[in-house]
Amino acid sequence: MKNLLLIVAFVCVSTFTFGQGSLSNGGNQLNLGVGLSGWGVPFYIGIDHAVSQDITIGGELSYRGYRENWHNDYYRHNITGISLNANYHFNRILEIPAKWDFYLGPNIGFFVWSSPELYDGNHNSGLGLGAQIGGRYYLSNKVGLNLEFGGGNAFSGGKFGITIKL
Repeated sequence: MKNLLLIVAFVCVSTFTFGQGSLSNGGNQLNLGVGLSGWGVPFYIGIDHAVSQDITIGGELSYRGYRENWHNDYYRHNITGISLNANYHFNRILEIPAKWDFYLGPNIGFFVWSSPELYDGNHNSGLGLGAQIGGRYYLSNKVGLNLEFGGGNAFSGGKFGITIKL
């Protein structure tokens, strides 16, 4: 964990410049961070691709683990999530400064639970539809902070992390 934090800090420091800007048409960005959940702390990594000046499509992979006390026994569970999303970015129509990025869109995805053999059930969430609303503040041309909230069948809660333009 300590090595991961050092790598993230190095990437942030090494990519800082003095300008800002939102994702341009055809551009890609990497998002990674942590989330909020009643079932452990999820870690996520995702990528967004700008298909137009105002629209991005992307995918995300998340993982979380948690312990549960069930009938006086402790069980370790692992949950892996995968989703696809699309977002409309409001910067141009609302004339928001380039260092900010506000977006809203739908997602589709599912979770797969992995539990110990003696626990009643390994299962998945089934395919679920949801939505997210979020924003970014770009610290430089390459790096920003992101905050997102979502809801729906497969994904809910919030997440916080960094965005790195590729």
